[in-house]
Amino acid sequence: MFTGIIEETGSVVAFTQGADAWKLQIAAQAALQDVALGDSIAVNGCCLTVTQFDAGHVWFDVLEETRRLTNLSTLAAGAAVNLERSLRFGGKIGGHFVSGHVDGLGVIEVLEARGGDHYLRVRAPEGQGRYLIHKGSITIDGISLTVAEVEGDAFAVWIIPTTIAVTNLREKRVGSPVNLEFDLLGKYVEKLTAFHRK
Repeated sequence: MFTGIIEETGSVVAFTQGADAWKLQIAAQAALQDVALGDSIAVNGCCLTVTQFDAGHVWFDVLEETRRLTNLSTLAAGAAVNLERSLRFGGKIGGHFVSGHVDGLGVIEVLEARGGDHYLRVRAPEGQGRYLIHKGSITIDGISLTVAEVEGDAFAVWIIPTTIAVTNLREKRVGSPVNLEFDLLGKYVEKLTAFHRK
């Protein structure tokens, strides 16, 4: 479980296909504090398991299915990735509850400065607009954000300069794919109401 508050942006060192899985190596600092084998770390909002680490790097095995369904497939050496360690008991919850299970890939339609802030518009996969609620929560590449506008399967958020500076959004452009995780509550409500209609 995560909160969507990014601790740092790491840098991809290598992402190569191994005999049993894809191997992702990331240079990091904050995400390595108190790290242990088997820990969960969200990489661009995708929950991955630590398989190896040293003083300045962490490694993950990535399933082919995970590559296919997320923007991890686009990663190359030098790419910035958003990192967040899993929630700890007694820790702060500054965003919203995030599972680290990506629901789908969105595509950036607009990303531009407007005054002192930035406006970001994303098109979600077809039919997933039903999970978007004005003033509700959305996770974009692991970042907890508040939905400001909804139009069908497209939505917009406003981003403060600090978020641009400390996340990988500073490298995104129109057309960039982003990992989306919709609010857990909406998905559970949909499932329960569908069950009761039967």
